Amino acid sequence: MATITSVQKIGAKGQVTLPKRVRDAFGLKAGDLVETVLTREGALTRPVELRPKKVDIERELEAAEADVKAGRVHGPFKTASALLRAAKRHGKRASRPRN
Repeated sequence: MATITSVQKIGAKGQVTLPKRVRDAFGLKAGDLVETVLTREGALTRPVELRPKKVDIERELEAAEADVKAGRVHGPFKTASALLRAAKRHGKRASRPRN
């Protein structure tokens, strides 16, 4: 690929617009993700490819079943709001510092 050099002006909110020929060269469209990496030579901006995280579903299910068998469960809940209240209480307890 040929090197494309261009100069952009930083806007008031720190935004930079990639020139059309750069977007076209990489096939970028509105909403696509790019990352900027700081190197010794300067900032490098490149497209980002998102790859789905691989999950071992069998292992996750075994762990969930072990939690249920060990009694590490909450509920059942009669309403969605009861579930939310319990989740908030659990979150507050988990975020408190331990002595």
